Amino acid sequence: MAGALASFSALFFGIALMMMGNGLQGSLLGLRASIENFDTAVLGVVMSGYFVGFLAGSLYAPRVVAKVGHIRVFAALASLASISILVHSVFIDPWVWGAMRVITGFCYAGLYIVAESWLNDMSDNANRGRLLSIYMVVQLGAVAGGQFLLGLADPSGANLFMLIAVLVSLAVLPLCLSASKTPDFSTPEAMGFRELFRLSPLGSLGMVLSGVANGVIFGFGAVYAQRAGLTVNEIATFVAAMFLGGMVLQWPIGRMSDRIDRRVVILAVTIGAAVVAAVAAMLPEPAPLSMQPGGEVRVIWPIMAAAAVFGGLSIPHYSLFTAHVNDRVPARKMVAASSALVFLHGVGAIAGPNLAALIMGRAGPSGFFITLAGVHAVIGLLAGYRMLRRSAPAPVDQSDFVAMPLRATQIASQMPDGWGPDDVEDASDDDSEPAISMPDDGETMHEQGPANV
Repeated sequence: MAGALASFSALFFGIALMMMGNGLQGSLLGLRASIENFDTAVLGVVMSGYFVGFLAGSLYAPRVVAKVGHIRVFAALASLASISILVHSVFIDPWVWGAMRVITGFCYAGLYIVAESWLNDMSDNANRGRLLSIYMVVQLGAVAGGQFLLGLADPSGANLFMLIAVLVSLAVLPLCLSASKTPDFSTPEAMGFRELFRLSPLGSLGMVLSGVANGVIFGFGAVYAQRAGLTVNEIATFVAAMFLGGMVLQWPIGRMSDRIDRRVVILAVTIGAAVVAAVAAMLPEPAPLSMQPGGEVRVIWPIMAAAAVFGGLSIPHYSLFTAHVNDRVPARKMVAASSALVFLHGVGAIAGPNLAALIMGRAGPSGFFITLAGVHAVIGLLAGYRMLRRSAPAPVDQSDFVAMPLRATQIASQMPDGWGPDDVEDASDDDSEPAISMPDDGETMHEQGPANV
């Protein structure tokens, strides 16, 4: 394993730089937009632009990679992402920002696809799951670390935008100068959404709702913190706390879901997240507690604790629903299902910032947590309903939980099952069964998968 980590060091370092820039950019734009007094509804459209671009990139970038090659695509997209970031600092206009967010999302989807293809191609079935977990730690850890760069310069100036462009540009160097071979690449077949829903209604709808929650967190976390009265450094700590909480609790939640009915774990963590979000919505805005010679003492630990606990309970949903779908989908169709799940998550993420903007426009800053509480309450109701409709598979029949990065593409979603490029080609060449077929009544869950969750 140590040798594998050494061979992946350049890839992980490049990903870390890229994610630090991405994490800083998301919070900086939310903070700067509030400083510039962007309308809340317009800000929702601007922040959702990233997810529109990411979804388009997830669908289109694999074709470009297959034609042009990984290194060229990675370098071109990183350059375009750096340019789009700098445009934000030149044109302080919400519509220009919205267009640049679409371009940024498209670029990052392509960058992830290249990085995850490298990760998948260089790993094997013995270490793929562990390396994917390390990839998740690198992603979330770098996003959290990027928040603390907010304090290096005035958010109302251009310096932080330039810093982000430098980080994204530097991310190209470790990969382009790496001696690792370019991975083989093939685009997996797609699965119809109707088939996926029939195989796993909870997984399909849950992935959409998980995308909504993640879109709210990424799009409006810094906006909420700024409007709630937090300072720049406190905003960085607040946003970082959510990501770090999710990183820490991924494994214990995942291991628990491998031992019991996974839907019970989904129900427990989503109700817990809803309760924490509801409590956070009722917390008073940070205010001075007393005056001391050194200045004000601010009461911020309750909201910071709530952010960490909420992130720890909410962020693992993506991995939980991915594992749940893998429990229900036949092994030969898992690759196709992963592409559909990424699409569903992206659709939800596009809706998230707009929903948060609508509710925050009416309820004020607390609307951020009100939105998240409502989304998780719906997930809980859905999970409880599906538990009444169908019994759970035995734990031994469940797939193993793998901690997934939140902004993964279909390439990373395929990795827990040990699929490489050759496997994808074999699956696509298999004409023994149509791509969209339903199980016969006599087939077992393990062989074909149930018709309903």
